[in-house]
Amino acid sequence: MTRVGRRRPGAVRRRVGVTALLALVVAVGGYVPLALLSPLAPAAADVAAYTAPAERSTDLSFPGYGATAVEAVGWDDSLTTSGDELPRPIASISKVVTALVVLDEKPLDGGDGPTLTFGPAEAALVDSYRARNGKVAPMAAGQSLTERQVLEVMLIESANNYAEVLARWAFGSDEAFVEAARAWLAEHDLTATTLVEPTGLSPQNTSTSTDLVALGRLALADPDVARTVGTTTASVPGIGEISNSNELLGLDGVVGIKTGTLDEAGACLLFAADYTVGGQQVTVVGAMLGGVDHDSLDRDVQALLASVADRFQTLTLASRGDAFAGYELPWGDGARAVAAEDASVLVWGDETVEASVETDDVGAAPAGSRVGQVTFTVDGERHVVPLELDATIAEPGAWWRLTHPDEVF
Repeated sequence: MTRVGRRRPGAVRRRVGVTALLALVVAVGGYVPLALLSPLAPAAADVAAYTAPAERSTDLSFPGYGATAVEAVGWDDSLTTSGDELPRPIASISKVVTALVVLDEKPLDGGDGPTLTFGPAEAALVDSYRARNGKVAPMAAGQSLTERQVLEVMLIESANNYAEVLARWAFGSDEAFVEAARAWLAEHDLTATTLVEPTGLSPQNTSTSTDLVALGRLALADPDVARTVGTTTASVPGIGEISNSNELLGLDGVVGIKTGTLDEAGACLLFAADYTVGGQQVTVVGAMLGGVDHDSLDRDVQALLASVADRFQTLTLASRGDAFAGYELPWGDGARAVAAEDASVLVWGDETVEASVETDDVGAAPAGSRVGQVTFTVDGERHVVPLELDATIAEPGAWWRLTHPDEVF
């Protein structure tokens, strides 16, 4: 008789095997999709060492006499001096102060200003200044000129009689003009500059080379003065053609500003020049005092301006495609983080260039994906260049995913 419910050993073994096989199938069936579909952890970049661009330095060409200062407008570190910083006679450079003080009181406002009519007292100034070896222009009783025309004769022809007439007309007397000039100089922080009369014929009209550079910037900022000092010739009724005493005007980019000549001062020049450097316009302002004569002074100014232009340089911070970091993914694919655009900067002299690279962690990504930025710091200014992948980082293959569980999970 057979016992009910007793299982045979073979049947038990088969059932255990089937159960184990089912468990394996379930396990494999769960692992495979997880391994194939699980997102992978992004990889950090390996940042490359940065090498700053090479720089060159040239010395400025200063004369061995007097006092000189020069500055590129907008480049604070560029102000450079040579010689002494003592107040020196500035001769007819004084007329730049006179022009600015008068225009502050009697602005042209885009026109030619009121008409001035000269009388016998004004006409007598011709002989008075000529007797003191001062430069003059014709001035007859009954002659009438606009304020702009008087300004032109004063600055272009450097006529002392016109400087005095303009100052007296604006302020009523020489004393009132001197008081107004003193206040104007103080207001504009030209504390090393003194004017005792409007023409510059007095050696007591003094300034320093650095104050004169600041004065030059003010002159260029005034459209009426800037236009006048940059005029080579002009025709004035009752006088005829007048010519600028600045023989450098129009040469080597020179756009002004004013000559000065006096026994106590020597040959002097307040000058400005425009250059295009690296696609950017640069204005240079300078003052050179104490020259022997204007021919030699002009040569020295030209040499100085050339050396100033040479001290500017364009530094290439990055060229498109330059690598700043690299990615190596666990499955063997990789790419570089490269500059997405060109970047350069115009600098004066030697400047320290620093770079800070910021990168994102990345996984599989197409070429051109933005992955961070590099920030260059030059003379306190920041220049940011985006970084992008130079190649596609492909997804890993199925076999790699299945055989690298430690990397996948």
